[in-house]
Order: sequence, then structure tokens, then C-alpha cells
Amino acid sequence: MIKTCVIDDIWGISQLLMEQRYRPDLDRYRSLHIYRGMPNADFNVVTSLQRVCKHKRRRLEPVILSNFTKYAALEDPSIESSVWRQMILGQHHGLPTRLLDWSFSPLTSLHFAMSEINWDDMDKHDSVVWRIDVNELHEMLPEKYQRVMEKEQTTVFSLKMLQEACQSPEEYDADMDGRAMLIVEPPSIEQRIINQYSFFSIVPMDMKDVIAFLDEYTEKTVRYIIKKEIRWQTRDLLDQLNVSERIVYPGLDGLSRWLARHYYVK
Repeated sequence: MIKTCVIDDIWGISQLLMEQRYRPDLDRYRSLHIYRGMPNADFNVVTSLQRVCKHKRRRLEPVILSNFTKYAALEDPSIESSVWRQMILGQHHGLPTRLLDWSFSPLTSLHFAMSEINWDDMDKHDSVVWRIDVNELHEMLPEKYQRVMEKEQTTVFSLKMLQEACQSPEEYDADMDGRAMLIVEPPSIEQRIINQYSFFSIVPMDMKDVIAFLDEYTEKTVRYIIKKEIRWQTRDLLDQLNVSERIVYPGLDGLSRWLARHYYVK
């Protein structure tokens, strides 16, 4: 079941940032929560493949990946060896894929929740940060995926582990049957992935509604609603903490986005 927490003052942001629990096995304060920030609380959690290709996504996914690989191989010849690497590289560059972006950093996710295409909309609607628990999701995985995690002594999949457990999207869909979802930490192919502390969930084709899945099968999912009245204050707080476009999008593009917002006149 999804728990909803409404944050209506700036002090409430702290509950989102300070969720690390003490782990006696490590003698450290750590969690395996990952976060996804969205600027409008009414937005659905859907993949770009589902949004673009709709009911034809199962048939169009291999065509999209094949064409992407054909033209992108000049930039990265290694993508021809792995369909999962094709997805990750494609997602990074805006290709419609079955992947959903998450971050290990609640601050990074807050940044995306406090972003807008049109800054006039900042105080017109609430925003949202979703939180899911990697351990909880991976406890639902089929046995062969559990064996790979046990062998590597980790609860987060790498690209190598994913390729060991599953050779194709079709095999993955059959294994998950719409009732489980794997989280993968992408290789550091670009500085943006590092700065955003990126993770991806791989959504099976038969999982038609991610929110409905989380509501039915999880107990630790939280939806933080950040009220529109504090969005500008939260945005300014993030800037003070050095969490801005110039950090999450390293390079001149991010610098230009940050300056455009910094000098925006309300």
C-alpha cells in the first residue's frame, strides 16, 4: 500500500532527507530507498516507451532499439553486445525505453520536483517525490535473480548481474509476469549519471500500471506531496545547498539552465 505524506512547510522537507535507519549488521546509518521527483503531483508514473508507443510498445521496442544501435554504434560500439546497455544509453539520451529514472539522492529528486518548463507554473500545482525500497522490490524477484544477488552479496543489480540473470527483454517479461520489477545501477557512462546518483527500474511489459503495482504489492512506498505554496522556497533552499541544474546537468547546458532560472523574474 502506498503511504502519502503531505509536506506543507519547509521544515517538513527534513523528513524526506533524514530517512537513514541504523543497521546493526553494518554499524552504519543506511537505507536502500531510491527516489523519483516529478514537478506535478498529478503526473502518472509511466515509462517513455509507454507514453510514446502506447499499446504497440511490445512490438515497437525491438525496432526502436535496433535502429538506435545501428546509428549509435559509432559513438559506443560496445552497445551492440547488450540489449540492456542499449536501453540504458538510449534512456540517457532521450530514447523511448521501458526504464524509469530514480536517484539514490532525495536532494536530486527534490530538484526535479522543483523544476518546470514554464516557471510561471511553479506555484500553480503541487509536486511529488516518490520513494521506493529496493530491498522490498528485490525480495519479489524470481529465484534465479535471487541467486545472482546472493553470489554477488548485493541487493542492487549491476549491468553484469542483469546480463547473467536474463538475456533478453522477452525473457525478463516472462520471468516477472507483471508482478515484480528489478532495479539496476547503470554504468558510469557519463558524468550526468554520476552526479544524479542514477538508478533505473526495468518495467515489465505486463505491468501496465506502476502505481497500481506499488499499491498492491509494496508496504514501504511513500508519495511525498510538496504543496505549491512552498515550492519556490524549497527551490531556493536547494540552490543554497548547491543542488541545481549546473550540478545535475554538468556542462554548459546545465549552466545555461541554471542561469535562466536564477534570473527569472517572478
